[in-house]
Amino acid sequence: MKVPLFFSLQTHRSKMDSVKRSAVTPSKSRLARTFAKVLHIRAVAGISSDDGIHEKTKSHEKLKKNQKKDASVPLYNDDDEERQKRAVKEAFLAKLFASLSSFKAAYAQLQFSQFPYDVEGIQSADQIIVLELKNLSKLKQSYLKKQWDESSLETSLLLSEIQEQKSVLKTYEITSKKLDSQLKLKDSEIIFLKEKFVEANGDNKSIEKRINSSGQFIKLENNELSSLRPSHFIAYTRQTIKSVRAFVRLLASEMEFANWDLDAAACSIEPGVSFWKKNHICFAIESFVCREMFDRFSYHNFSTHPESSSEQRKRPNINFDIFREMKSMRPADYLAWKPKSTFASFCRAKYLKLMHAKMEASLFGDLNMRNLVSSGEIPETPFFSAFTEMAKRVWLLHCLALSFDPEVSIYQVKKGSRFSEVLMESVNEEAFFLSDGTPETDPRVGFTVFPGFKIGKTVVQCHVYLC
Repeated sequence: MKVPLFFSLQTHRSKMDSVKRSAVTPSKSRLARTFAKVLHIRAVAGISSDDGIHEKTKSHEKLKKNQKKDASVPLYNDDDEERQKRAVKEAFLAKLFASLSSFKAAYAQLQFSQFPYDVEGIQSADQIIVLELKNLSKLKQSYLKKQWDESSLETSLLLSEIQEQKSVLKTYEITSKKLDSQLKLKDSEIIFLKEKFVEANGDNKSIEKRINSSGQFIKLENNELSSLRPSHFIAYTRQTIKSVRAFVRLLASEMEFANWDLDAAACSIEPGVSFWKKNHICFAIESFVCREMFDRFSYHNFSTHPESSSEQRKRPNINFDIFREMKSMRPADYLAWKPKSTFASFCRAKYLKLMHAKMEASLFGDLNMRNLVSSGEIPETPFFSAFTEMAKRVWLLHCLALSFDPEVSIYQVKKGSRFSEVLMESVNEEAFFLSDGTPETDPRVGFTVFPGFKIGKTVVQCHVYLC
């Protein structure tokens, strides 16, 4: 007895509806719903659910034979054709969204690989982007020409869904890595701010002691130029060194988080120098910062700063007035108050020279701070605040030097010079002992970390790193 095709399809439909209802529930995953769609496609196409081989059902073959005998009997009904078309469109859309998800993941990888610069990551992402653009172009052509691939709808749907889920997972992983990097950056800023907080508390206690006791610093706090002594300049030089080293620690941590090779950076700053300890690399970075901050201060005479007018050099009280005006103000407040001051020009020039464009892009991923500084604005970031604090100390040290009579001169020591306790102070005590613990009789200078000064017969020792 021949089984009508309609009855056969109805039987399959009732079975698959029960499968679909049990598979597509709120507790199942998106992939489970895809499997339900595949099973539904199998039912529509007449595919065996046991072996997965595409075969026409027996009722379909019998109906074809009957059609030859009776042309009035249709091979397919309208519902079957509509389901087949819908299944083809679902498979096409699955391919489309899978390709878009892969493109999105590759683009996210490309952006993430820019900072820090990762050649392999960029090349891999670029290849995937090009491949997915080609796939999208092929899908567009097949859509316009209505050339659908109906050979393996269930396989295509499953593979597309798996590809899309993998791409979404990869995008989440890249986003997680980016957030981790930002978290590390915030942690470094928190550490820096904590250090500044401790330093500020220490400075406050020191000020309180000076206020409550007698001595030269009280006279200086009372703004009397006649009370200015070399000991004041020495004390302020020490404060400047602390500020420079606080900024150097922040800069080094930013470089480290950006995956810089600090050893290579130190070797490029001070070539041919072997460091006693790994953390001594910061001394090389400090020497680089000091050279940039003091490079326009003559190494023969402090008062020949190009930004200091001849009138200023003739009138020490002008420079002392600047020192008195700025010493108790926050750099940001002073810059906002006098955006066209000589100090503002000094900050802009030094930042743009110290932080090269490529260096800033590598550390922060953009040039926002550089653009703001170039336009005369003040970036509100912990990094720029640390820089302006250091710049203020260096600038006020310059103003204080110009307030002296006789003039203050600045000096540094050449590489390979013999160590002198009169002119130098070592930042690494290891150089004074040999490997067997015996004293080193002739230590040599590797490089100058912080410059020294001379005020008449008074010497403010420079800081040096000994080889």
